Amino acid sequence: MSQPPPVRASLFVTCIIDQLYPDVGVSVVRVLRRCGVAVDFPAGQTCCGQPLYNSGFTREARQLAARVLDSFENCDYVVVPSGSCGAMMRVFYLDLFADAPELLARAEAFSRRVYEFTEFLTDIVGVAAVENGGTGDARTVAYHPSCHLLREMGVRDAPVRLLGGAPGVTAVDLPNAEQCCGFGGTFAIKYPHISEEMLADKIASILESGADTITACDMGCLMHIGGGISRQQLPVPVRHIAQVLDGGAG
Repeated sequence: MSQPPPVRASLFVTCIIDQLYPDVGVSVVRVLRRCGVAVDFPAGQTCCGQPLYNSGFTREARQLAARVLDSFENCDYVVVPSGSCGAMMRVFYLDLFADAPELLARAEAFSRRVYEFTEFLTDIVGVAAVENGGTGDARTVAYHPSCHLLREMGVRDAPVRLLGGAPGVTAVDLPNAEQCCGFGGTFAIKYPHISEEMLADKIASILESGADTITACDMGCLMHIGGGISRQQLPVPVRHIAQVLDGGAG
């Protein structure tokens, strides 16, 4: 009996992962391929436009968003390892192109193909657990749900289910898990004192959880949390959920 064709997906890697955390992108691709997904990487992709959009530079944000539409025009699925970028592409492009009917129609079709990484694994590929491809030590892991992933994309259960089935990982509850970490992209730059207080609360929750590792589906949050943890010299590594599923929680 012939095997069904593999699910095909195109990776939108995000600026932060591309420029600062390329190992996360490697883990994303490895996990997807381990789950039977044929992954490609459209080379012409650039920023999704969210920083410009959030700062009020609508015209410039449209230029970047239109390039994203062009780059992923013929893709079956677009997988995004970031709730923040995923929300921009699936939700806010519709606002960005609201007064441009042709681009809006393309953005609507595009939005139906955009999936956050864990959401894609559970909802499209049908993965219940990811076979561990690494040799990391057993860890207790707390999960921080990023605001855009939870509130804009509505992804709540997929990351928790995948962590619960990950070999060598014991998932523990994070107190006040849905409280923002204080990053918020440009928010942390505009209101640093408020951001730092929110971050302090988040780190206190991480310590209270007793977790050895903190994970999330968005490297923006993890970069912010990791900076605070580093400044306090705390022995709690931050790992994108793709790294944990790839066996890199240690």
